[in-house]
Amino acid sequence: MSEHPADETLPHRLERILLGGTRRYTRLEVAEQAGVSQDRTRQLWRALGFASVGDDEVVFTEADIEAVRITDRLVDTGLLDRDLETSVARAVGLHMSRLAEWQSQLLWSLIADNPDLAEDEQRIGELVERLLPELERVHDFVWRRHLAAYAGRALAEPEETLEAASEVVGFVDMVGYTRMARRVDEAELSGLLERFEELATGYVAEHHGRVVKMIGDEVLFVCPSAVRAAEIALSLSEHAAADERVPEVRAGLAAGRVLSRFGDVYGSVVNLASRLTSLARPGTVLVDAALADVLAEHGDYDLRRLRPVPVRGYQRLRPATLRRAGTREVTAHDDVPGGRSPSAP
Repeated sequence: MSEHPADETLPHRLERILLGGTRRYTRLEVAEQAGVSQDRTRQLWRALGFASVGDDEVVFTEADIEAVRITDRLVDTGLLDRDLETSVARAVGLHMSRLAEWQSQLLWSLIADNPDLAEDEQRIGELVERLLPELERVHDFVWRRHLAAYAGRALAEPEETLEAASEVVGFVDMVGYTRMARRVDEAELSGLLERFEELATGYVAEHHGRVVKMIGDEVLFVCPSAVRAAEIALSLSEHAAADERVPEVRAGLAAGRVLSRFGDVYGSVVNLASRLTSLARPGTVLVDAALADVLAEHGDYDLRRLRPVPVRGYQRLRPATLRRAGTREVTAHDDVPGGRSPSAP
């Protein structure tokens, strides 16, 4: 006999499918059965991005108990530092919540676009029950492929500390996005963002970089190669200029030691790349002095050093414009942030 009632409502059925079982346990019971402290389960739950629950609320399943046990085993084996346990949980929660939100919207859009399906709760439940294992397989595949790529890099560059490696950091943002967002409807705005994300992620992947995050109208990426980072920025700029569906973009690149922490990047190099982007004119790419020195050795690029510019955090920032060799040289007014004339190279 099935443990699930025949008259089970759709919300309860979906919840059972998605949670991998029915809610049976309180937080205190999870801690007891998993063999961990109550404070630790509370910290992990909040770090994952879920609201606090009362000690007597029955909200957890067998899967929750097993997840806590797995985490505890990872700590015991030394793979996961106990001091970083909460930080890791927070990073996983942030990334997975965004993925879950998007997939939920995708699912309900599918249901809304199919009136016959929307009126049949039995079919909706069957659809979710059928699709969930497929989504899990895709998640697992993509995760393993990315893990293999990063593991390969670690083995190829054993002298580098992965948490603080030398990389190029790049920002590319759409010019005039804020004004455009006020003029167009939601469908047009969604299409614009989709096109920009498609271009950005495509060029970054093609040149072996990594998208750190999309920030509305802007992409933040890192790349271990100066030349490949230059190609990402220039290709995006060129494509945006030729594509009527997206506005022009501007970019800033800086090279140096970068702290990578739970998928995000930090440090002065990140700040410098951001400042350069804010200085760049539409359709241009600005690079810092260190990166300009490296790229100047390649015959494929033209670098033009500009007059030092004071910006927040940098009193004498001297950027350089990056162009492909042989492209038309712009005027001094167009070439320099704020319209100032460039100094001699």
